[in-house]
Amino acid sequence: MTKLQLRAFLYQLGSFAILFISFRFLIFKYTDLTGLFVPFTAFVVGTILSPKFQAVKTRDGEKLFMSWLFVKGIKEL
Repeated sequence: MTKLQLRAFLYQLGSFAILFISFRFLIFKYTDLTGLFVPFTAFVVGTILSPKFQAVKTRDGEKLFMSWLFVKGIKEL
């Protein structure tokens, strides 16, 4: 695993964790869901809304790219 691949993994894990914890709190506080439905719903919402990071080898070397639901296209970081 290269340095950029590790960075992409950590960015993706961090962004998912932030969204998962936030949505778990919001779902627990503002809905009537109980039990396993709260973390499962937060997992699904966090998975859909979290940005996707990927390290790609190009002619210019390895680069880090991000794709997100709210951003049109793929952005280079």
